Amino acid sequence: MFTTRTPFRMSFFGGGTDFPEYYKEYGGSVLSATFNKYSYVTVRAFPSLFEYKNQFTYSKIVRFNSPDEVEHPLVREALKFLNVNGIQISYDADLPARSGIGSSSSFAVGLLNELHLFKGEKLTKAQLADEAIYLERTLCREAGGIQDQVAVAFGGLNRIDFNSDGYEIHPLKISEERLKEFNSNLMLIFTGFSHFSGEVAVTQQENIPQSISQLNEMKALVKQGEDILTGCGNLNEFGKLLDRTWRLKQTLSDKISNERINSIYSSVINAGALGGKILGAGSGGFLLVYAEEDSREKIKKLFEPSRIIPFKFEFEGTKLIYGSDE
Repeated sequence: MFTTRTPFRMSFFGGGTDFPEYYKEYGGSVLSATFNKYSYVTVRAFPSLFEYKNQFTYSKIVRFNSPDEVEHPLVREALKFLNVNGIQISYDADLPARSGIGSSSSFAVGLLNELHLFKGEKLTKAQLADEAIYLERTLCREAGGIQDQVAVAFGGLNRIDFNSDGYEIHPLKISEERLKEFNSNLMLIFTGFSHFSGEVAVTQQENIPQSISQLNEMKALVKQGEDILTGCGNLNEFGKLLDRTWRLKQTLSDKISNERINSIYSSVINAGALGGKILGAGSGGFLLVYAEEDSREKIKKLFEPSRIIPFKFEFEGTKLIYGSDE
């Protein structure tokens, strides 16, 4: 039996420039971090006495003999890709899916990690990221970029650059004290509704030819954000950049925001937040907010306590947390 833990991520700047339609011609870049909320995948050999050969447990229990019988695309294609059978898979998570935190890629990376371990194979983080990109974008034919798979596989606070040859990861060098201050100024707030990122990503992908100037500016904000974090200037400038990138992001597709999101965002800005953005593709999920201490107390009063998620950055990426011979 094996259990892996894979973090979720928050992307600050550059989202959209990790789409191949953009980065293969212009080069992409994102600034992102993983944090201490995770997905968990457990696998074990399935007992042979049952009438079915495999079982997958998540929000429901799926029992099947052939992977082709599985509706869940990631599970179906991963089992076929690695030729695995006679297995029980269980999935759990600290936060809900379809909420802009890279949950699909977190599951994909964790699942692939598990299946390889089940086969007696140990892959590097780079290999897991590459396979997850192939699984989601090629085998499952899901629209989107490639930043999430890299971020959750490696973990940490990074600038990730993309080009036609692949990607490069550049961990940010930042003092522990400054990192702590930065972390404390961020708030993660659940909007109360989820989204289907694929639908948003499709329209965003289709609009890339008309969005080059916006994407170029969003990419430029990556370097500005990195300079703020690694320098000694005022961290509050980072919050103002989040506001700028959110306004740019909304121009990429009319599905990224809506009246409910606009109302929530206006309320936190009126309460004193310096900036923020909806994480992931948009249209729902988690709102990331940058605010100083006095404003944070005002913002907390706008939401039910359960919708405000305390977090800390994490730097391990996908990890085996339990393993035994059974």
